[in-house]
Amino acid sequence: MKKSHLIGLTLLTFSVTLSAHAEEKRYISDELSTWVRSGPSDDYRLIGTVNAGDEVTLLQTNDNSKYGQIRDANGRTTWIPLAQLSEQPSLRTRVPELEKQVKDLTDKLTNIDGSWNQRTADMQKKVAGSDSVINGLKDENQKLKNELVVAQKKVNAANVQLDDKQRTIIMQWFMYGGGVAGVGLLLGLLLPHMIPRRKKSDRWMN
Repeated sequence: MKKSHLIGLTLLTFSVTLSAHAEEKRYISDELSTWVRSGPSDDYRLIGTVNAGDEVTLLQTNDNSKYGQIRDANGRTTWIPLAQLSEQPSLRTRVPELEKQVKDLTDKLTNIDGSWNQRTADMQKKVAGSDSVINGLKDENQKLKNELVVAQKKVNAANVQLDDKQRTIIMQWFMYGGGVAGVGLLLGLLLPHMIPRRKKSDRWMN
């Protein structure tokens, strides 16, 4: 059998086992580079490479050879082992995104930390201000208590003075009353002797 006939038979066999797929995104596995071929098996010649992490479009697959036909970003259509394709972006493409996410989270944490520190400082200021107000109120309360004690002492002293004055006034009234009574008694005793008695003959004459 001629070599051309063998190649034709091989192509026919592969063409029968090809499976049609809707175009799907795939990513080259995490290797430095991957060889691609002109057909769906290792028998086809190498026609170039694709870089690890590149996004490609899966056009169709060959179930027998486990190859898939892809179209790269340059529009080139080639074949590659399905094992070297992934449904998830490669680490090479995900690392920058992960680094960005880490940076964003770090920035948020920094902002949160700064905000928390500011809130803590504000609360400390408020507490310090409250302590100052409380201490001021305590001092004012103590001052009022001292003034109340002084006022109570003054009231007690005034009451004592009032009692003394009342007693003095009462004693004065007693003294005045006693003096008047004494003068009346003295006059009662003296007046009969001071007024001359009339004789009985004078009374008869009258």
